[in-house]
Amino acid sequence: MAYLNANIPVMYCQIRREYLYDCKKHHGEVEDCMVFGIASMAGRAILFHAIMENGGIFYRLPISAFIQHSFNVKKVPRMRLDELELWNCFSYYPSVTVFDALSGQAGKYIGKDKKWYNGSYLFTIDWAHPEGNIVDTDHSEIPQEHKCAHIMALDNGNYAAQPNHRILWHVPSYTVRNDIPDWDVQHTEWTVEDSRDWKTEDTNKFFYKIEDTKK
Repeated sequence: MAYLNANIPVMYCQIRREYLYDCKKHHGEVEDCMVFGIASMAGRAILFHAIMENGGIFYRLPISAFIQHSFNVKKVPRMRLDELELWNCFSYYPSVTVFDALSGQAGKYIGKDKKWYNGSYLFTIDWAHPEGNIVDTDHSEIPQEHKCAHIMALDNGNYAAQPNHRILWHVPSYTVRNDIPDWDVQHTEWTVEDSRDWKTEDTNKFFYKIEDTKK
């Protein structure tokens, strides 16, 4: 698990040029770029690193700064950052995974405006706490608070970062039902060592016995 910065699958896309000028000028213009990494800071949006065709690198831009390579910027709807990404980063320790089961699959997420947005899966960012000697002040390992961020290329040309509880995936050979889940949020911390009803035998045997302490 990386600290602060992490590699991501490279995205060849376009950057809205106003983000290169502190959003003060060059609105409505784009230039080609290659997005290659992220920065994860607790309480901030996921921030992306990009290199331009002139060799310059610009760090820490939000997902709203980028549109897909093949789209005309004038036809890509402007969406607010909080419409594209629902939650901030949960810690300084991100992991980046391309899940094989989702790779190449289509999906849709429901936005704050109650509308569905279609797109395709790219990769997933998740968070955890690094180790026990650092005070855990974030929500990355609290069951009911934790969320991941699935990065999607939307059909409208934008990118999005959405959690599991906003997305329905379309896997043609498996997802054959059309209902929306009505599940409850999980509050349980699952563990197998919290019982007082068993212990191992006190020997050096490789295949040691497990004793039932209730007897």
